[in-house]
Amino acid sequence: MAHLIFNRALKIVGFLALATAFAIPAANAAGKNTVVKKQHASSKAAASKKVISTRKSVRFVAGAKQRRSIIRVSAPPKPSFGQIAGLHSAQDPLELKSSVALVIDQDTREVLFSKNDHAVLPIASLTKLMTGVIISGAKLPMDELITVTQDDVDTEKGSSSRLKVGTTLTRGELLHLALMSSENRAAHALGRTYPGGMGTFVSLMNAKAKMLGMTDTSYVEPTGLSSRNQSSAQDLATLVNAAHGDPVLRELSTSTGYQVAVGSRTLQYNNTNRLVKNPEWDIGLQKTGYISEAGQCLVMQTKIAGRKLIMVFLDSAGKLSRLGDAERVRRWVESNPVTEHKLNVSTSAKQVNG
Repeated sequence: MAHLIFNRALKIVGFLALATAFAIPAANAAGKNTVVKKQHASSKAAASKKVISTRKSVRFVAGAKQRRSIIRVSAPPKPSFGQIAGLHSAQDPLELKSSVALVIDQDTREVLFSKNDHAVLPIASLTKLMTGVIISGAKLPMDELITVTQDDVDTEKGSSSRLKVGTTLTRGELLHLALMSSENRAAHALGRTYPGGMGTFVSLMNAKAKMLGMTDTSYVEPTGLSSRNQSSAQDLATLVNAAHGDPVLRELSTSTGYQVAVGSRTLQYNNTNRLVKNPEWDIGLQKTGYISEAGQCLVMQTKIAGRKLIMVFLDSAGKLSRLGDAERVRRWVESNPVTEHKLNVSTSAKQVNG
């Protein structure tokens, strides 16, 4: 009996030893596999960090099982026509950031400051000032309802708009948004619905420019999104002077803010020129503009040191630089006697073609 018990105990010990022998290699293999996975994950993370450090922007999207990165690389900005033509090489005593500038006395037409003022460049949304001149001068009903259509969507630059296709506003509301907030679909809808259509409207824009003596100016559409809308500082000063004679354009272009009802929503729009809110400025008419080909642009009628002035700034480098240039000119006019107000800077460039 004792012998039988001893044999059974021996078999149990042998079985346990055999099980242990098989378990240890399996555990070792699992451990090695875990180490390999950790090393692989570490390498992957390091590689990911390396990729991240060489990109401008990276966004991580969490998935069900893994995390992946979406790389967005922004393209460098296109140079403006003025930069291509070398107009920014012209230096001026006020160190303006605009490659083209003109300041004149509105009453006497005396030139106080000029810089490349005959250069012909794209004018971006300064175009909308002529759009306003044609619409207001036509004496069309301002309460007539106009619906934004797919035709008004920007296919030139792909810009967005808060006026969705199907939005219906009055002609007066669209004109207000076009002049104050530089709303592209509003300006396009105004031209599209003009009696005779867009072709007639653009022809009237060019005819008005010719009538005013704006010999360097041409328009191909009413928004300014096309770089083929071009003019010079001299011509734009003429346009500002003419537009300032219209009380509707004065009021709408200098409005600080405006609300429009779109369905069940109310949209708040603000002026693209923050100087209209500045108590140090007395602005009678203004318009801003920007596309990459034109740079930052600004025209204004204003009163400084008791003088009514017209200012034109084209092809300014930097989002706020056109306003900074206007401030520099204002301080210069205020701090210098009238007899010293004559600065002229120019390069040999006149016509700049795209």
